[in-house]
Amino acid sequence: MSLRHRTALSAATALAVALSAALAPVAASAHGRGHDGGTSPGRHGSGHGSGTADTLRVATYNLSLNRASEGELVQDLSTPDDAQAATVAEVIQRADPDVVLLNEFDFDAAGEAVDLFRENYLEVGQGGAEPVVYPYAFVAPSNTGVPSGFDLNNDGTVGGGDDAFGFGLFEGQYGMAVLSKYPIDTAAVRTFQDFLWADMPGGLLPDDPATDAPADWFSAEELEVVRLSSKSHWDVPVRVGRETVHVLASHPTPPTFDGPEDRNGRRNHDEIRFWADYVTPGKASRYIYDDDGGRGGLGGGERFVILGDQNADPADGDSYDVAIDQLLDHPRIRDPRPTSDGAVEAAALQGGANLTHTGDPALDTADFADTTPGNLRADYVLPSKHGLRVRDAGVFWPVQADPLSALTGTYPFPSSDHRLVWVDLKV
Repeated sequence: MSLRHRTALSAATALAVALSAALAPVAASAHGRGHDGGTSPGRHGSGHGSGTADTLRVATYNLSLNRASEGELVQDLSTPDDAQAATVAEVIQRADPDVVLLNEFDFDAAGEAVDLFRENYLEVGQGGAEPVVYPYAFVAPSNTGVPSGFDLNNDGTVGGGDDAFGFGLFEGQYGMAVLSKYPIDTAAVRTFQDFLWADMPGGLLPDDPATDAPADWFSAEELEVVRLSSKSHWDVPVRVGRETVHVLASHPTPPTFDGPEDRNGRRNHDEIRFWADYVTPGKASRYIYDDDGGRGGLGGGERFVILGDQNADPADGDSYDVAIDQLLDHPRIRDPRPTSDGAVEAAALQGGANLTHTGDPALDTADFADTTPGNLRADYVLPSKHGLRVRDAGVFWPVQADPLSALTGTYPFPSSDHRLVWVDLKV
C-alpha cells in the first residue's frame, strides 16, 4: 500500500470466507493457447517456460492496480483502454520476468481480473514492447476488507476498513497474484490467511499504553480471531524443469496509520518474521499451520524465493527495529541487493527526507512522499542460498534521460509509487 495516501471508508460486505486456495488455480486458464509459455527472447535469454532456460528471472512488483470499489478493477481491465494498466503491463514486458508477484492487485473470486490483465494487457505489446505470456497464475482470498466484528482500532465503533482483518474497503482490495511461465503445482500450494497472530510464540502483540497490563491492545476475545497476515502468506511451488522453487509471497501491512501502541509496526515485524521462521527447519517453524491444517515450515533442502512489498527498509522509514533484518541476515537467505541509477537520481532531485537517510539510495524501490518518509527500500526478491545462484539483479527505475522513465515518472505516477525488482537465478 502506498504510504502517500490512504482514505478511510466503510468496508464492503464480506464475501464468503470459505473461499480457499483451491478456488484459485486460475493456472493455465485459457492463457497460452497458441503459445509455448513465452519462448520469445527476452533480455536474459530464451527458452522460458520450457524448463531449459539458463536463467530464471523472478520479480516482485507493487503495481498499485487496486481500485476504490469492488468490481472496479475487473471493469477497468475488461477493455484494453486503461492507461495505468497499460503502463504497468509495459514495465512487466520490459523486465520480462519468468515469475512475478503482483502486489496491490484486487482479488475477485472468479479470477476475472488476472485473466483480463493477461489477455488485454500483458499479451498485447505496449509502447513498442514485446507481449509476454504467462500461462499459469495463482490468486487466492485476502484478509483485506474481511470484517472482524470487533473494534480492532479501539476508536469506539465497529466497522470500516480499519476494523477488518486487513485494512480494506472491500474484501480482496490490495490483494495479490502470482504469474508464471512455468507450471504451478497448485495441489501443493499452502496458504496462511487464517493463521492467528496470537499463535506466533513471542509475537509482538501491541500494548495499550493507557493500562499497566502488557500486550493488551486486543481483548482476549479479539485475540481468538485476529489474524497475523494483513493480506495472506502463500507458498506457491513452481516447477522449473525437474526442480521446484517455492515462491513465498506476501505483502505485510505498512508500519504506520496507527498510534503509540504501534500495532501496524509490530504486525509488519511479525508478518516478516513469519517467513524467517518458515524457512528455518525444526523447532522455529513447528508452530506454523496452514489453512488446510498442515503443520510446520519448509524443509531444509528446498529452494525458495521470498517475494513482496515488505514495507520495511533496513535503515530508514518507520518500520519496527530490525524488521527486515530478520530476512536480510538470515543464514538461509541471500540478499542480491538490486540497485538502480534512477533511484539515486530521484533521491538527489527530490531532497527532503531523502537528505537525512542513512541507507544507500541506489537500493530504494519506492518513491514515497519527499517530506516523510522519503524514498525507501520496500520491495524484495530474496532467494535461498541453497540451490539458487544469483546471476544478476536490478530495480526498474530508469534515469530521467532514459525514454523508459516515462513508465515510472514522478508524482502523480503513471504506473505506481513502487518499482519492479528482479533477480536472475541459476536453478
